[in-house]
Amino acid sequence: MAQPNVIVFFTDQQRWDSTGLHGNPLDLTPNLDRFARRGTHIYNAFTPQPVCGPARACLQTGLYPTTLGCFHNGIPLPVGARTLAHHFGQAGYSTGYIGKWHLANETGPVEKPLQGGYDYWLASNVLEWTSDAYHTTLYDGEGRPVTLPGYRVDAVTDAAIRFIDSRRDRPFFLFLSFIEPHFQNHADNYPAPEGYEERYAGRWMPSDLAALGGSAHKHLAGYWGMVKRLDEAFGRILDSLQSLGMRENTVVAFTSDHGCHFKTRNSEYKRSCHESSIRIPMALGGCCFESGGQVRKLVSLVDLPPTLLDAAGLKAPPEMQGCSILPLLRNPSADWPQEVLVQISEDQIGRAIRTDRWKYCVAVPGTKPFAEPCQQPGSDVYAEYALYDLREDPHELRNLIGMAAFAKVAEELRGRLIRRMVQVGEKPPKIEPAKVINDRRIQPEIELPEWHRGG
Repeated sequence: MAQPNVIVFFTDQQRWDSTGLHGNPLDLTPNLDRFARRGTHIYNAFTPQPVCGPARACLQTGLYPTTLGCFHNGIPLPVGARTLAHHFGQAGYSTGYIGKWHLANETGPVEKPLQGGYDYWLASNVLEWTSDAYHTTLYDGEGRPVTLPGYRVDAVTDAAIRFIDSRRDRPFFLFLSFIEPHFQNHADNYPAPEGYEERYAGRWMPSDLAALGGSAHKHLAGYWGMVKRLDEAFGRILDSLQSLGMRENTVVAFTSDHGCHFKTRNSEYKRSCHESSIRIPMALGGCCFESGGQVRKLVSLVDLPPTLLDAAGLKAPPEMQGCSILPLLRNPSADWPQEVLVQISEDQIGRAIRTDRWKYCVAVPGTKPFAEPCQQPGSDVYAEYALYDLREDPHELRNLIGMAAFAKVAEELRGRLIRRMVQVGEKPPKIEPAKVINDRRIQPEIELPEWHRGG
């Protein structure tokens, strides 16, 4: 069989529970749901960094943000960094990037050295600042503006379909990066296509948002409308592959950079250790992923680059810090990490691990989210501030840190977190245990900073 084409369909700030695969009852993602059931659904997928730039740097290179140096927004991808475009291009692939980049220091056009080695380029560095719902401006490889008609999701999708149609003579790797369902910065809203927000006003709300409020009552209907249009665009990409006879020989990956907690965990939308920030949708289809079933192991975004290379028959470079999931498709009981590591930056310097049952979080002592810019990638000292039992409390409403009954659990997770940090190249830190109180009640009102009380 010829080398497969590879497409990454990448959304921005999309919660995992926006999909029917995870119980959303609003029928927002029928195309993705069908695709995942036919192919491979990664049930437990997470970002290693819940903010745009670092997550994207990780996905382009297969390196953790602290390893690469892109640990907060505004740090350009190092010029010498080896990206997926370099690896696929070296293997004879035509490579293309369309949409939002967010790995340079400009607002719109991106200089050639910072374009990640892609052959074809039609992108904007910070797309939410150079476009709006019905006004899409991208920039070609020479920095010239290109204005595209239609709702922004459709405009970017049309460009992708034109790219696919023009690449019939050789295998291609396309990274298709949307801004939706991210909020529109200058207006602080979620601009769905006309008529879509009205469909979802006052309807189903995830339990964490129902309990904690935030901006969800104001913004969730528009957010759902954006998710719906993304799924329709995903269906159009699959239809295009089908019509061009490429469907069977194209690997397609659907995922996002991070989630969205709608101002329930800090003063904005992400940058926290909670499931609403770090858990993302992920599914793969085509070629070796057909009939792959549902993978229940914990998978990080850092695992996707080696997986895509492996699916194309290419060897992942040894410096990549993730693992290909293909062995899990052949043997679900294959050896695999028992937790995922999350690095937090910008709002605070923090770290977290997520296991099948537990979420354990630490941060630099005495810091409050967004009190001052966090310009360092890490710290020598952290303090425990959150522990959640996801089996009993999946919506993370009861913080157990400091409870005497869970001191042993925290101690074990403390060691696991330090080991994982060292594995990815960080120095072993000192983690200050939380003050233990003798209280049998499970409640969050204990010795915690004011900014974290209530969950």
